[in-house]
Amino acid sequence: MARGGQGLARVAVVVRAGAAPLWWCGVLAAGVGVLPPGITGRRIGVLAGAALFLVAAVVVLSARRERYTALARAAVRAGKHDVLQDRAVTVRAWRRGHRWWLLLALVAALGSAFAVPAAGGLLLAGCGTGLRLKAAWLGRLEQAEDALLWVRVDRLAAGGRPAGEAVRSYRSTGIAAGDAAPGGARRRTAALV
Repeated sequence: MARGGQGLARVAVVVRAGAAPLWWCGVLAAGVGVLPPGITGRRIGVLAGAALFLVAAVVVLSARRERYTALARAAVRAGKHDVLQDRAVTVRAWRRGHRWWLLLALVAALGSAFAVPAAGGLLLAGCGTGLRLKAAWLGRLEQAEDALLWVRVDRLAAGGRPAGEAVRSYRSTGIAAGDAAPGGARRRTAALV
């Protein structure tokens, strides 16, 4: 990058990148996990899974919110030589870096079905839902501040956590920068008439 520019990835996109794989792995594991009766029985397994779904969603949503807020308030303006990473590149990099963890989580959820049917899958789906809700919360934070939040790509390489200890600050840009809307979703373009 010329003249000291940094590669920047959207914070909300990084958070949202794990939501869909966790959700679909959870749904698959819960669907398959209902088949064996398990030790506890299907009814207890599904009820326990529903409780785990709700608890996981709330815990993931509320985890490190103070740190996200503090980093957002202290965000500095991105420089003109900083390079904004595309949404698809950020999502692909996160999923490639976490694919073995996702596979391990899927196998563990499927294996837990022999003890408590569907509970492990619903726990995974709850984690995915929590990440999706956290990305939406970040989107509301970005809209309130009228600025998009970015994190240095080299800081993400140390674990992929946008609010981890390796991340010391965020950068900000105007609301129209990049190819992702507030919250990390694809930016919708207006249809030409």
